[in-house]
Amino acid sequence: MTAVDIIEPGDADKLQLINIPLPKLSAGYMIVKVEAAGVNRPDIFQRKGSYPPPEDASPIMGLEVSGTVVAMADDVTQWQIGDRVCALVAGGGYAEYCLVHQDIALPLGNLTFEEGAAVPENFFTVWANMFQIGQLKQGETVLIHGGTSGIGSVAIMLAKAFGATVITTVGSDEKVSVAKSLGADCVINYRNQDFVSVALEFTASHGVDIVVDIIGGDYVSKNYMVAAKFGRIIQIGMMKGNPTNLNMMPMMVKRLQHTGSTMRSRSIDEKIHIAKELKQQVWGMLQKGEIKPIINKVYRLEQVTDAHNHMESGDLFGKIILINN
Repeated sequence: MTAVDIIEPGDADKLQLINIPLPKLSAGYMIVKVEAAGVNRPDIFQRKGSYPPPEDASPIMGLEVSGTVVAMADDVTQWQIGDRVCALVAGGGYAEYCLVHQDIALPLGNLTFEEGAAVPENFFTVWANMFQIGQLKQGETVLIHGGTSGIGSVAIMLAKAFGATVITTVGSDEKVSVAKSLGADCVINYRNQDFVSVALEFTASHGVDIVVDIIGGDYVSKNYMVAAKFGRIIQIGMMKGNPTNLNMMPMMVKRLQHTGSTMRSRSIDEKIHIAKELKQQVWGMLQKGEIKPIINKVYRLEQVTDAHNHMESGDLFGKIILINN
């Protein structure tokens, strides 16, 4: 099969197409003919050599796929050859065929292949962090940083769908409009507004119950300032790096909880648990179009260098997708 290989760690021009053997089936797994794969920031980090795959994962990039089941292990009972699925994977998505665990796959239903490939990484991540760890409840207020990012846009849609009030930060007036269209109640342009003061004013000085942060850096201390008593800070990313000169006293005084997690290194059982809850709680909304994955641009697999350059060109709105045709 054709797959994307990293010649050596570096820029996007270090990517090339190669021919490699088909993946081998093992218990619980299916082979999916990949019609579309999502492009994510961890793919960029892996290409640069700073985010190696887990030992038991494919060395091929790609953390989410959609396609058609073409082969199954003998113990796979809930799917049939020809079923259209999307799935979170620990690697292997940038290829014509990919191994998918039967219990982490989800039915495409009314979603297109491109839409299906835009779902798993962001929806699994947001559900695990904002709902399983953060325990977001109806009526609570959540501050979501990077509201037009892949994570941020999904977090806004899901938080609103489950009855929360949403405050979000974005980096331009254009993105203010986009975030409002997603349902955000208060949108802050961080380039000309201080999100702490605006959020505290919006909440009548109460603060926010949950912060979903992909930024890190100096945002960490500000998150402590804007959080309500017993607030939860969920660290999903560190785009600005580690915080310096961090004053942790507000965390102690307010009895805050600050947690962090990654998705790729989670166990199969953890991912299965997330998949089950998504199917029960979210999949109906996706099928009805009440919430919808947002696609920025679609590239063919042989255009993977262009896709990575596009990803690195700026703070994009919506997912970049690779297709096999």
